[in-house]
Amino acid sequence: MGKLIKRFFRKPSRFLITFFLLAVIFVAIWGADVAPYDPLDVQLKQKLSPPSARHLLGTDNLGRDVLSRVMAATGVSLGAGLIILLASTVVGTVFGTISGYSGGRVDEIMMRITDIFLAFPALVLAMAITAVLGPSLRNAMLAISVTWWPWYARLVRGTVLGIKEEEYILSARCIGAPTWRIGLFHIIPNVIVPVIVQAAMDMGSALVTASSLSFMGLGVQPPQPEWGAMINEGRDYVFAAWWMGVFPGLAIFGAVYLFNALGDAINSTLTRRDVG
Repeated sequence: MGKLIKRFFRKPSRFLITFFLLAVIFVAIWGADVAPYDPLDVQLKQKLSPPSARHLLGTDNLGRDVLSRVMAATGVSLGAGLIILLASTVVGTVFGTISGYSGGRVDEIMMRITDIFLAFPALVLAMAITAVLGPSLRNAMLAISVTWWPWYARLVRGTVLGIKEEEYILSARCIGAPTWRIGLFHIIPNVIVPVIVQAAMDMGSALVTASSLSFMGLGVQPPQPEWGAMINEGRDYVFAAWWMGVFPGLAIFGAVYLFNALGDAINSTLTRRDVG
């Protein structure tokens, strides 16, 4: 572990990435507590106030402080992305492991089920599921998870097919180890690395997808702050109060960039592409 950490920080830029990610995580956990104003406090007399010393990012159409709402929304957006990835990776890893290790007809049937989900555009399918279940953050996370797990199932299955004939797997079979034990202690530990790398790189996409559903009114519902919902609220004021939509958009951009950079750094570290 120490060697991996040392290799990860071989490039100085990763210290900066780590610092900003820790700052984002801090805001996600304690943002609502350290925000300068109550993110739900309506002050109609101060509505559409431009950025100033009193309100650094201005106020929205109801006089709510945009900075406080962006900070409070950080936990909602990052939490949604994390839950989506956890659900998708767990289901996809189990499904892909069973499919790849079983082989034969079981593998064929399970992969055809996966293909059914992959046949639909992920965002369109998520929109349809959310529309049926009803607009809410919980339903949006469920819908996105349903559309994402097949990608992890495919990734894990391909990895399992490559390692299930390795000598240590054959040795475990020869000594009579049950299938569940082989899968849990010999196969899954070897597929965790590619799953972690893919999940780190997918965090940004999860944020964008969840924000997209909220932007369309299918995710977080008012008055709860969320980056996509805040952009939706600001689109009617794009010229009169540009700050309502610009700053939540910049928050999404910054978070996506940081998580993509983290995923690339983890991938480089684990595959030793940046050694030297």
